[in-house]
Amino acid sequence: MNQENPRVRWFTPDKPDNISVGRERIASHLRKKEGFNVEVVGTTAKTVRAAIRESNRYDIILGTTRAGAIAGTLIGRITGKPVIADHVDPIRQFRESNPLFLSIPVRIAENITFALAECVLYVYEEEHERVSRYASQHMKTNLGVDYRRFANPEPEIIATVQNQLAEYEFRESVAIYVGGLEPIYQIEQLLIAMSNLPDWSLIVLGEGSLRGMVETADAKHENIHYLGLVPHETIPGYLNVADVGISLVDDPHTLKILEYGASGLSVVQASGLAEERFCDRVEYADLDPESIAAAIERAGERDTTEQLRSFISEFDWERIADDYAEALKSVK
Repeated sequence: MNQENPRVRWFTPDKPDNISVGRERIASHLRKKEGFNVEVVGTTAKTVRAAIRESNRYDIILGTTRAGAIAGTLIGRITGKPVIADHVDPIRQFRESNPLFLSIPVRIAENITFALAECVLYVYEEEHERVSRYASQHMKTNLGVDYRRFANPEPEIIATVQNQLAEYEFRESVAIYVGGLEPIYQIEQLLIAMSNLPDWSLIVLGEGSLRGMVETADAKHENIHYLGLVPHETIPGYLNVADVGISLVDDPHTLKILEYGASGLSVVQASGLAEERFCDRVEYADLDPESIAAAIERAGERDTTEQLRSFISEFDWERIADDYAEALKSVK
């Protein structure tokens, strides 16, 4: 292995561009700051076969939950390459949205991955016990945000987005949702909530299985605007025109809250697991339209968001990348 400039092949979930971009952000910092040669690939049958065939082109495998970590472990056993597991999602989330006959094998496969990996990086404290039981080496890390890019968007980005939005008529206040359009994110409840907010407009950015539902809501309601999937580098420009950011998944570690907060938005978050982490820095909503609408109105009335912004400034991706650099350097 070239210890001075190790070559890393990083297997991530196979999602559309501009969704779940955090791994690419970390990879970018690893390239610039540490000199690592990092190639990020989505996990598919094609990329797995290519990795087995091209084992002379990389030194270390990094695999992200879930498919990337499991596939990376398999590739590592076949090629003899060391593997680092990037465990960013708790098994609880998978179990809540999938039947037992699927979630049990996935949990077992993850346990095997932890046991075989040279190191496991994990995000959720609730996973500490399971990871430490199986992994020979493990490190706690976090999800992050390009803080400066969101706190101080480039004027060109702001101008470009404003030109794109010139054709829309927004109401007095604007809420925004950025992310996957899947049931776990309570998209339907959010859309229904907008009927209780006559003075608010909602911008939706993203892609997923509920796209048709969002497009229908856009066509029927003047205060709902679906703009599709946009380049991630333009997201700060869209957040710049909003007042409140929405995150309705019961999860304390979501990238969208970090991006919203860094942009200076008030945030509405699903009640539950996030309350201990964010305390009174955000507004909380139960997962029904009336509660969501009321939380959006409360968020819009907040005098300042500096408490949230200061908290989020500690989670810049550059700092998070240091954890990954340490893990990669530990591999011999």
